[in-house]
Amino acid sequence: MLHFQINPHSGVPVYRQMIDQIKYYVASGALKAEDQLPSIRELAQALAINPTTVVRVYSELEREGVVEMRHGKGAFITASGRRMSAAERDRTLRRLARQLAVEARQMGAPAGQVLKVVREELAELEGVDEVEAPVKLAVASRK
Repeated sequence: MLHFQINPHSGVPVYRQMIDQIKYYVASGALKAEDQLPSIRELAQALAINPTTVVRVYSELEREGVVEMRHGKGAFITASGRRMSAAERDRTLRRLARQLAVEARQMGAPAGQVLKVVREELAELEGVDEVEAPVKLAVASRK
């Protein structure tokens, strides 16, 4: 069974935490095409949450092309999730980057450390020793 870390005090809705974690499991290869997710009832009981929350998670993941609902059988990881357009990918990456930047700033982490950690995580997901550092760009200050 998948291990979910749900923090009801994080400020992030439980359904969003679950969606993000399932997507992480898919991206990391822990969940592969045709893998079956736990039933709605089973997952709701295991996490002590309302089954409606799990329905919302599975519905959103199905809308995004990550899972396929099969009547009477359950939810399965799709073979080739829906491809995002470049604009959708950019919007999603910016939303996630903004969230990371805000949290890093709140904890006082320097930008260099944040970028280093992101590169290390990407390298781990890609199974390589390191991901190329981005090209240094001069940034004009905002006035």
